Amino acid sequence: MRDAQGEGRAPVLQFTNCRILRGRALLREDLWVRGGRILDPEKLFFEERRMADEQRDCGGCILAPGFIDVQINGGFGVDFSQATEDVGSGVALVAQRILSHGVTSFCPTLVTSPPEVYHKVLPQIPVKSGGPHGAGVLGVHLEGPFISREKRGAHPEAHLRSFEANAFHDVLATYGPLDNVRIVTLAPELGRSHEVIQALTARGICVSLGHSVADLQAAEEAVQSGATFITHLFNAMLPFHHRDPGIVGLLTSDRLPPGRHIFYGMIADGTHTNPAALRIAHRAHPQGLVLVTDAVPALGLGNGRHTLGQQEVEVDGLTAYVAGTKTLSGSIAPMDVCVRHFLQATGCSVELALEAASLHPAQLLGLEKHKGTLDFGADADFVVLDDSLHVRATYISGELVWQAEEARQ
Repeated sequence: MRDAQGEGRAPVLQFTNCRILRGRALLREDLWVRGGRILDPEKLFFEERRMADEQRDCGGCILAPGFIDVQINGGFGVDFSQATEDVGSGVALVAQRILSHGVTSFCPTLVTSPPEVYHKVLPQIPVKSGGPHGAGVLGVHLEGPFISREKRGAHPEAHLRSFEANAFHDVLATYGPLDNVRIVTLAPELGRSHEVIQALTARGICVSLGHSVADLQAAEEAVQSGATFITHLFNAMLPFHHRDPGIVGLLTSDRLPPGRHIFYGMIADGTHTNPAALRIAHRAHPQGLVLVTDAVPALGLGNGRHTLGQQEVEVDGLTAYVAGTKTLSGSIAPMDVCVRHFLQATGCSVELALEAASLHPAQLLGLEKHKGTLDFGADADFVVLDDSLHVRATYISGELVWQAEEARQ
């Protein structure tokens, strides 16, 4: 909790000459910040009779909520699924480097690994606020090992698991303590998955459906048990079929619990999802679309051989494969590139493209009062973008944490 008195004495920043993304519209308004939060200027004027202590001219740029990446496996040579002695320094490096791509919060993601890796890595990735040191850590995303063999994609078959008789106990034995976990991806067709989904959601952990051969009925039952997310829609699941659309059918299902909103991740890197498929998903359910990078350790490194957990990955141009195969292995596109590609591929509004990387992931995680929004009282995590949606600067809690070289002139 911030100290209200201290916040009242903190300097007031006024960002001028900008368009603010607020309420699904770009508004020509100033953005007011104090004590790391977005401020209501009317209260400042009429109740406190104060003005800004400092004004910053944004040069006509767009101010959008900071991007939130809920599926990122590593980057810049760091592999979150590698049980090193100092996992924290690797997470810190990625957290710092993704600031230049507008990401202010993220969920470090572990692919299918043996239990000893989870036991060693998870305690080393605590939830952490963002700042000049890097983007905030919202909790870990565990993708696997409770997934389908047929749709394992780049996950190593040797370490896949199913649920045993005491299903949730098996989850705890595999992962260890779940204190730092925010999302678990599993295949809902696995036996006893529903009791696991219920147990995870009861602990405030988001359950995502993915790497699965589930039919639509199994997917709907998983949502009825508490699942709220789909991991990288279209990838590593049964293809859409008109008689049984599988997990994809959740986007238009009429059998979801009243008031239940399903979200789905999309890798808009130009490789994982054809633009026509992006358009179909977006038009079917625009408010549930969450842009994810699914970035691998090779992000930012170029061609060559790299790792992803227990597998070797080969990067060729804009594509990462499991070495020696044509199986896609995550992405090497950062979040700002995904936002621009999504906008271009779907022809959606700039506002919706930006919300797919900010508001929607915040809503998925139940953080929309504080993150993914520039409403009054929210955290002042935002990104400054030019008209072509290239990142000019990134702010966390109202503090400049990254700035493009040209913007420093």
